[in-house]
Amino acid sequence: MCVEQEQVPGIQLRWRRQVTDYLSLERNVAIASTAVFLLGLGEELWKNFLPKYLEYLGASPVVIGMFGTTENLLDAGYQYPGGWLADRAGRRRSFLVFIGIASAGYLIYLLSPSWPFLFIGLAFAMGWTSMASPAIFAVIGDSLPKERRAMGFTLQSILKRVPVVISPLIGGALIAVVGISYGIRAGLAITLVMALITSLIVLRINIPVQAAGVTNIHGVWRSFHVALKRLLISDIIIRMCEGMAGIFIILYVTNVLSISLAEYGLLVAIQVTTSILVYIPAGRIADRIGRKPFVMVTFVCFALFPVAVVLSTNFPTLVLAFIIGGLREIGEPARKAMIVDFARDDLRARSVGLYYLVRSLSVTPAALIGGLLWRISPLVPFITAGVVGLLGTVVFAATVEEQSAS
Repeated sequence: MCVEQEQVPGIQLRWRRQVTDYLSLERNVAIASTAVFLLGLGEELWKNFLPKYLEYLGASPVVIGMFGTTENLLDAGYQYPGGWLADRAGRRRSFLVFIGIASAGYLIYLLSPSWPFLFIGLAFAMGWTSMASPAIFAVIGDSLPKERRAMGFTLQSILKRVPVVISPLIGGALIAVVGISYGIRAGLAITLVMALITSLIVLRINIPVQAAGVTNIHGVWRSFHVALKRLLISDIIIRMCEGMAGIFIILYVTNVLSISLAEYGLLVAIQVTTSILVYIPAGRIADRIGRKPFVMVTFVCFALFPVAVVLSTNFPTLVLAFIIGGLREIGEPARKAMIVDFARDDLRARSVGLYYLVRSLSVTPAALIGGLLWRISPLVPFITAGVVGLLGTVVFAATVEEQSAS
């Protein structure tokens, strides 16, 4: 009897170690991923409904469009400063700063009497979404060896996307019951509580602050591995493909194919669920055989998705198209691991921040180009996006060498 009781904890301990090893659940990575999950769980309660909140507060369609553009510009502009702070002050302190800045934004949203205040709130709220991203990359790079990083990004990606499935349903139901104003504000109050809990959790991150290397942005760019610059070029082309068609997918599906908003919501859920299902096996295999094949599959799916949408004629064929859309994530952990692999250790967070700063600024005109092409015909931006996506895939395949990618 005693022997059996002693064996059970031993079996449980071995099982726990096996699961921890399989998922690359290193302590600091798990804490950072939990932070992403908790704040995402709060933000996704209201994030998708902000345009309606702006409208409720009296904003015109032009103002709402300006809000979206401002969000994109802030997303680009905050990446490098976030990486700089993470390298200079350390991961734990920077996380606390990012959460504090974002919480100030949530509070401004909560108390806003009119729509101009939401622009002020946006400048603070993006403190987590954008500024923390390089620090999260750096934690995974700091804590895991090269052969386990894709799996580390897999865990982070799953925990980032689960709230995208769950929270909008809760937030939408809350708004349906109490109205847009009280519903959004209730979601913001919940997010502030989540931010407090997240702050307590990130206090347990324990990564030594490395001596700062090159401090100016030009020096960081010069430190980029040639393969990282080539990856960036192909990634920019692929994101141009995404940006040209992405914002118009809901318009094409609902206006041209006459699919209801409820059915569109189901399609998005299918897409996100597909992404979550492929993350773990893809991340595990990518760590074993190399990154490049999975990044190529991702880029191919980016090219195929807009074409698959315009080739669809009904809901079942759209389901197939959105499954392809979900498969775009199959190589995302591998691509993120490549970025970290190529970055210098003492410049890791700044390198990630600069990478995304350049990428985001480069693809800013994509949606406008897509809008101009839409005026010719709704088909044109999607077909053009597919061609651009294939170009990006070819550039990646031809320029990023396998020995650099794995």
